[in-house]
Amino acid sequence: MAEAADYLACIVLIGIGATAVMDLWSIARKWLFGVPALDYALVGRWLGHLARGRLRHDRIAASPPVWGERLIGWTAHYLIGIAFAAVLLAIWGLDWVRHPTIGPALIVGIGSVAAPFLLMQPGMGAGIAASRTPRPVAARLHSLTTHGIFGVGLYAAGWLTSLLNAFLQR
Repeated sequence: MAEAADYLACIVLIGIGATAVMDLWSIARKWLFGVPALDYALVGRWLGHLARGRLRHDRIAASPPVWGERLIGWTAHYLIGIAFAAVLLAIWGLDWVRHPTIGPALIVGIGSVAAPFLLMQPGMGAGIAASRTPRPVAARLHSLTTHGIFGVGLYAAGWLTSLLNAFLQR
C-alpha cells in the first residue's frame, strides 16, 4: 500500500513539475521568438465538444464556445502531463525516481508529441501533424521542441522528487 502511495505521489509531482517547465518554455518562447502560446481555452472547447460526441472540427476557433472552456483546457493540460508521468513510471518504476536519468524522460517527452500530432491537431482542424496550418514544418518543430522540453521537465521534476524523497526519509 505504501508503494502505491509513493507511485501516486511521484506521478503527480513529476507530472505537474514537467508541465510547469513546459509552460515556462512557452512563456520564454513567446518572449524570445514572438511565438504565441497554445490557447488552452481552445483545447477546453475541443474537449467540451468531444464530450458531446464531436471529435473533429474544421477550425476549433470557429466552433461555438463551451462553458468553462479555459478551466477545462488548463485542467486537461496538467492531467495529461500527470498521465505521461504515469507512463514514465509504469515503464521505468520507482527506481527511476530514486536515480533519474535523462533518456527515459526524453523518450516519454518526445514520444508524447504523438498525442497532439495524431489526435488533438486533427480534431481541432489543424490536420495530422499540423498539415493544414499555414506553416506545417514550423508548427511541427515547435511541437517537437515543446515536447522535448516536457521531457527535460520530466527529468528535472524526477530529480527534484528524488531529492525530496531522500530528505523525507531522513
